[in-house]
Amino acid sequence: MHCRKGMKWSFKIAIVAGTEVRIHVTFFILLLLVGMQGMSGGQGAAGAVDALLFVSAAFLCVLLHEFGHVFAARSYGIRTPDITLLPIGGVARLERMPRKPSHELVVAICGPLVNVAIAGMIWLVLGINLVINPEYRFEQPGHFWEKLMAWNLLMVAFNMIPAFPMDGGRILRAFLAMFADYGKATRWAATIGQGIALTVALWMLFSREFHPVLLLIAFFIFMAAGQEAAAVTQEEATKGLRVRDAMLTDFRTLRQDASLQDAVGLLLAGSQQDFPMLDSAGHVIGLLTRNGLVSALNTHGSMHPVADVVQPCADSLTAVVSLGEGLERLRASNCPAIPVVDPVTGRLVGLLTAENVGEVLMVRAALRGQHA
Repeated sequence: MHCRKGMKWSFKIAIVAGTEVRIHVTFFILLLLVGMQGMSGGQGAAGAVDALLFVSAAFLCVLLHEFGHVFAARSYGIRTPDITLLPIGGVARLERMPRKPSHELVVAICGPLVNVAIAGMIWLVLGINLVINPEYRFEQPGHFWEKLMAWNLLMVAFNMIPAFPMDGGRILRAFLAMFADYGKATRWAATIGQGIALTVALWMLFSREFHPVLLLIAFFIFMAAGQEAAAVTQEEATKGLRVRDAMLTDFRTLRQDASLQDAVGLLLAGSQQDFPMLDSAGHVIGLLTRNGLVSALNTHGSMHPVADVVQPCADSLTAVVSLGEGLERLRASNCPAIPVVDPVTGRLVGLLTAENVGEVLMVRAALRGQHA
């Protein structure tokens, strides 16, 4: 699977070929559950070890699958900052998605091809004859290589479902993009993926065969397809725009010696809700949000120094950064506004807020409608 943003609650365990390998904390919950299930199967500690070894090998195959995407993308000049292992699989964060259909097709299909190669090697070297049926049980003790072969074939089948964020959804978009523009191809592919997810959910409802994991996967696919379509729609809406085109330039700031009463005066005097605090050189110290102001007033009173409650902003932008990138960084930030600074002096020149960006895009859409 691919994603556009990094994941919280994950930590680095290695760097392979310039790409960080990260594990999400929920992955350890999976290991705990697998170990407990292995012990409860009558095998005791040996059963737990057997189960954990198989899951570790299975997720090594997941990691190799993701590196299939990584090296394919790298051949087109696309970096992959990190890969995160989750209980539901692996997610490779590409710095950008290939826009040329043939490139996206190659990048998407190289992951499943890795799993085909692994299964093929097991078959050639060990000569295992495998029959997969709906009752196949991965939790059965022993049969390590047979289960690993089945796991890789299952990964191929699952990832070829024509729905985002699976590789099949990206392969479908690549084919559609050969006959339509990228935005339409994405929306068509997302609609097909959501249709598949809804069909699975309705089938479970009317057939009275409730499978919690399958329902969770259907929900995940439905949401991910919508997010992919929304992300591409946003890219189209912000195409050609820079941060300078949407940043707030008429704003009020707070001095280092300001009190909460001073901030209240600024809040009531206009529509601005978040106030940057500057040092004597015009550099940003932090941001006082409306919620932070109300909380501090309740706790400390109106004469308390703002400097004690100001929220630090780890990120900043320059005016020439693309608006799409600016929005991604705004969403990833803990601050409701990102300072826009002069690249030479470091002085504050603007604020990027979701409200201001929304207004700019609304005006742009209206002007396009007028000329349509």
